[in-house]
Amino acid sequence: MKSHPPFFLIAGPCVIEDEAVTLRIANRLKAMTDPLGIPLTFKASYDKANRTAITSFRGPGLTDGLRILARVKETVGLPLLSDVHRISEVAPAAEVLDVIQIPAFLCRQTDLILAVARTGKPVNIKKGQFLAPWDIANIIDKIRSVSSVAPMITERGVMFGYNNLVVDFRGIQIMQRTGCPVIFDATHSVQLPGGAGTRSGGQREFAPVLARAAVAAGADGIFLEVHEDPDKALCDGPNALPLDQLPSLLTQLIAIKKAITT
Repeated sequence: MKSHPPFFLIAGPCVIEDEAVTLRIANRLKAMTDPLGIPLTFKASYDKANRTAITSFRGPGLTDGLRILARVKETVGLPLLSDVHRISEVAPAAEVLDVIQIPAFLCRQTDLILAVARTGKPVNIKKGQFLAPWDIANIIDKIRSVSSVAPMITERGVMFGYNNLVVDFRGIQIMQRTGCPVIFDATHSVQLPGGAGTRSGGQREFAPVLARAAVAAGADGIFLEVHEDPDKALCDGPNALPLDQLPSLLTQLIAIKKAITT
């Protein structure tokens, strides 16, 4: 009997830095996940519109970014996820992406949500840091009003005072009651928003801890931003997981999933 995948994984660098780095990370991710039987969707942003400072690196932009992502699909063979920030991006993004993501700070922007849902593509909603788990039902209703494709929901922590986030793991089961898959973003959940003055800080050493807890709580998928050298990453390095640490973590997550389902 064929076994079911333990969970699915969304992973990649926070932002597209250049084509060579993006392809290299995608190839390494595929080589790590294929032997474990973990379905992988490659994630990288072509434009990080929500940045702390005007000097923050945003990425190559829509045209070049989608071209690089198309190369990932063509040469590595991975499905793609990236985020859109404006309605004008939705149509060209839908031509390349397999999953379109609504960023956390835009998760209540009705017109953007409807435009994405009307593409018929799977949608990943990043739950805003300002929302309770049950608030996600209103966003799902917006998507279901124009699309029959069930959205995915991603938990990424909740604001906890200034420059800090906390995770309430009850939210995973609460949001699963909607009938939608729930993903846990272990790396953004350890972000310290704006915590470094002109950029966000982070505590990447706790990302594996939260990922393990999320699988134990029943998350359907895990979201991880990874980088070859997080200290040199151009975006979100403080909360990114070093790529070399991923195989060990995935093995642990598989063991946890097996333990709670046997």
